[in-house]
Amino acid sequence: MKNLAPLHLKNFCYVVLSCFLLTACKKDEKNADDEKSPELAYKQEATACECESSWFPHAQTPPPAEGKGSPFDTNSTTNCMFHQWSWQKFLWLTKPQANNNPLFLNELTQVSDALIPVQEQKDAAIVLTYTQQAGSNGVLTANPHYGGNDEIVKDGTVYYSIHANETLLKAAKNYKDSILSKKLPENNLKTFPIGSLELKVSWIDVNTIKADKQKDYFVTTAAVTKDGKTFTQKRVALLGMHVVGVVINHPEFIWATFQHKDLAPSYDWKKNHAASVEEKLLYAKGETSGLNGITWTKNGPATPLKPYDLFQFGVPKVPGGDFMKTAQQEPMNFDNIKTINDCVASKLDDVWKNYFYNGSIWINTDGMPPIKQAETMITWGDTLDSAEPGAIARGSLNNANITMETFTQTFESEMDSISVSNLANCLSCHNAVSFVKGNPRSPLYISHVFNAYIKSSQGQTRIQIDQLKDADFKKELQKRAAR
Repeated sequence: MKNLAPLHLKNFCYVVLSCFLLTACKKDEKNADDEKSPELAYKQEATACECESSWFPHAQTPPPAEGKGSPFDTNSTTNCMFHQWSWQKFLWLTKPQANNNPLFLNELTQVSDALIPVQEQKDAAIVLTYTQQAGSNGVLTANPHYGGNDEIVKDGTVYYSIHANETLLKAAKNYKDSILSKKLPENNLKTFPIGSLELKVSWIDVNTIKADKQKDYFVTTAAVTKDGKTFTQKRVALLGMHVVGVVINHPEFIWATFQHKDLAPSYDWKKNHAASVEEKLLYAKGETSGLNGITWTKNGPATPLKPYDLFQFGVPKVPGGDFMKTAQQEPMNFDNIKTINDCVASKLDDVWKNYFYNGSIWINTDGMPPIKQAETMITWGDTLDSAEPGAIARGSLNNANITMETFTQTFESEMDSISVSNLANCLSCHNAVSFVKGNPRSPLYISHVFNAYIKSSQGQTRIQIDQLKDADFKKELQKRAAR
């Protein structure tokens, strides 16, 4: 078995603000090819967004086509193809193997958040040490009322692992060496190759889960450590997964996320609350309104045990339940996600039927040659996440995972302040502007683990790298507050 995957960067957003002139620091006037309206962004989709029969049975799911000849090898994409890629990729990664591991635990390498392979521990499938990935330096913990075994559970903390494939690791090393040797300028138009893949996965002690529901989670053995020296073996359950991969014509990666269905409710924008009549793993039964359940303070969650998905499938709505007017066509995107989720659930008969797809995000590169794709990422810079009409982000424009962006699903302090101009998503933190000093620009910097890999190779400690990320995150908050 290979070393298991790392968890990338801190899960709160480290967005870089300084402009660097590479193509254009500002979003100068873009031509019609750069900004396509939601109505023109996709081919007309006459049929429902279904799963494919070739994906099943799950034990035989093939990897999705991603390069020449794939659905993405086109000048005109459809919304559905991104959702199909996301589900097929997840099914392939979780395909059961002869040793009872899902494929990703056998074939990907676990790395640190600086892209360094993690040392395997005897009789453990993964090594868990990271806990601060729920955003805003928050630490997510299980609902003690959910029904777990209190006599066994000593730690109800959610832990995280990061995983990368050989394609990404090889490219990252080559680019890192070239940048450090000055053969490649810090500011460049290089991109990760097609097939590059990163995963971030969240886990929890299985004994926090009531006995009769443990069978509904994928469970494996982890070596858990908080100091990197002393390891304790635990059986851990998989809660959520980010699947982040490059396909042809999309060097920005497709950012897809999956999570278990019994973790927490979604906010009901018609009723203006989140509610559950039963205990969930992360959410205590009852209801809550406002943002306190997903706001982290220096003393912990503003309202403990009440985290929720701010927007179902990451698709923004307004009070009353109508879809927000954004750069993404709705309800097509929302309906496509719901349809494909229902389709996959009806075909699965293993533990993975208990997980669902909570949406993905990418950018509109239709009709752009590769150099234009890279230049577009540079030009939009730290505004790549914009959800406003005319912007290029597509898919779930406030996408998040309840276990990984718990406390950064919005940067606003009041529900009424959330609008199309300040939505939060993966691209709020991940863009072509590096969080390191000088804020160099390159499509490579969309990967935070690559940024950290460079700084680590220059002798920076994890604490020093985290301080760089924190500083840029604070700048982003100040920038948003000034809008």
